[in-house]
Amino acid sequence: MADRVALIDYGAGNLHSVENALRRAGAEVALVSDGDTLAKAERIVLPGVGAFGACYSGLASLPGMIEALEGRVLKDGVPFLGICVGMQLLADKGLEHGETPGLGWIGGEVRALEPSEHVKVPHMGWNDVVVADDASGLIHPGEAYFLHSYAFDVANNAHVAARTDHGGAVTAAVARDNILGVQFHPEKSQAYGLALLERFLKWKP
Repeated sequence: MADRVALIDYGAGNLHSVENALRRAGAEVALVSDGDTLAKAERIVLPGVGAFGACYSGLASLPGMIEALEGRVLKDGVPFLGICVGMQLLADKGLEHGETPGLGWIGGEVRALEPSEHVKVPHMGWNDVVVADDASGLIHPGEAYFLHSYAFDVANNAHVAARTDHGGAVTAAVARDNILGVQFHPEKSQAYGLALLERFLKWKP
């Protein structure tokens, strides 16, 4: 029987590519856009591309969604995966086009990557994922596809599950308890990304 996954539909640009990747990994996917439906979820995935503030506003505009997320993830311990901006929204705040509060599940701030002579922004393309202190066991070393101009500056190194290098160390994944977030795009990372989604579907934190 396929694992049931609630994929939050709040207008994120990568919604359907994430849905397709989850189905390929063996999931039974339900697109969810209200808190009442999310309250029944067995696993939750929050996608996201674009600006931090726009994504947070989109999520907050869904009826009862943030309250249901907090109840299901923080209180009930349902496995959660945030992808790209979906990971960044776990932070205390984002500093893109001003300051926007985040969900505050993992301490830290989302800050702009700084371009230089040798570093292009956005960070785009394949890059190494180097496992740091991944208590989840879901992140394996390999190469994944990144596309972002902002990065999660995590307050507690114990919550950094993996890093990549782009003119210095950049957070590639975060993990705490039943919460996992990845800066890269599993749905664009071919075999590496599909294997991660398969592990997430079996995860029992």
